[in-house]
Amino acid sequence: MAQYDLTSKMIPYLDRHLVFPLLQFLSLKELYVESDLLQAKYDLLSKTNMVDFTKELYKQIHQVENDPEQFLEQREKVLDTLNDLQDQAIKVMEVIENPEVIGSLRQDKFHNLQFLKDNYNFTDEMIVTLYRYGKFQYECGNYGGSSDMLYHFRVLSTDNDLNLSALWGKLASEILQGNWEAAYEDLQKLREAIDMKAFADPLQQLQQRTWLIHWSLFVFFNHPKGRDGIVDMFFLTHYLNTIQTSCPWILRYLAAAVVTNKRRKNNLRELVKVIEKEAYMYRDPITDFLLAIYVDFDFEAAQQKLQECEQVLVNDFFLLSTLDDFLENARCFVAEAYCRIHQRINIAELSSLVNLGTEEGEKWIANLIRDTRMDAKIDFQENTVVMNPNLTSLYQQVIEKTKGISFRSQIKFI
Repeated sequence: MAQYDLTSKMIPYLDRHLVFPLLQFLSLKELYVESDLLQAKYDLLSKTNMVDFTKELYKQIHQVENDPEQFLEQREKVLDTLNDLQDQAIKVMEVIENPEVIGSLRQDKFHNLQFLKDNYNFTDEMIVTLYRYGKFQYECGNYGGSSDMLYHFRVLSTDNDLNLSALWGKLASEILQGNWEAAYEDLQKLREAIDMKAFADPLQQLQQRTWLIHWSLFVFFNHPKGRDGIVDMFFLTHYLNTIQTSCPWILRYLAAAVVTNKRRKNNLRELVKVIEKEAYMYRDPITDFLLAIYVDFDFEAAQQKLQECEQVLVNDFFLLSTLDDFLENARCFVAEAYCRIHQRINIAELSSLVNLGTEEGEKWIANLIRDTRMDAKIDFQENTVVMNPNLTSLYQQVIEKTKGISFRSQIKFI
């Protein structure tokens, strides 16, 4: 299933700290040679300040027991810089955590900055110290400390560019800590900041949105409201355009979110149109499954793709948790589409199409008819499902045609 792994496509749009969990997941799934993954982890983290972790990876790769001298020297440099930044940041924090200062601060950042300058000899560089210390802690893997410093920096700073950078860092820190409520809130703030910012080059905004789409997957597939959130965000015109332009593979995650979210089934038609349009650029078993049902009406192909979907979901870092919901709802999609074009359905055949045994399929179909209130009944003697014809009375047909004529007449004179 390595052919369907999207990690290599995603890495260019993720911070290296966010890539590491993906590589760990691949190690567990054994999709690649472990020695290659070890080297990839080392190459990834060697450019950070996570010296101790990088050292252990180096020792595993080269099969040595003693600590290499290069890491001891690097560790000393990191600790010296960390202590220096900490001393500077403590002086700033002592002031802004003073109860008198807290009581005097307002919503207006410019007022707060002037107040601190006038009464506590604050400088712009002192505020930037919080950013530098938070960023350095992030590079060391101390995500909790980084989140705190970047939060305080954003409260005081009037530098729009650094504020945007700090928000990216805080979002990454919350993701890596698994603080999904805070991450969800930061994601909304970051989206608003990117959408509202006047970029000198439209390409920069496209790049920022592409990064945000990839980072958002961590949040959307872990937060309780995530499956609603991803549909709401990705179907916005500028984000859907970004997906089609920069990263069509994200359609896998949008498709999975729609399939697993019964409340967003009304987005299915638009989704299928986009998937069909972008099929020449990207396709996988999940997107092909929807095309087989709603474009080709090929139920045998849908059955095959549904089997492949299970393997894709099991080996996808973001979608593994959606496996049960996806398979259940996907079976419903198959059954509903099949029943829509057949009046009498063989239960064994329908069970096979949704990859269930005959006995298990009978129970599942009976539950489906009951739960969805489908206008059908089961003929146990023939072992079939009989769909009741939905005939529109002549009277109702006349009413509908009259409404159509009236509507077109109004449009004509507008």
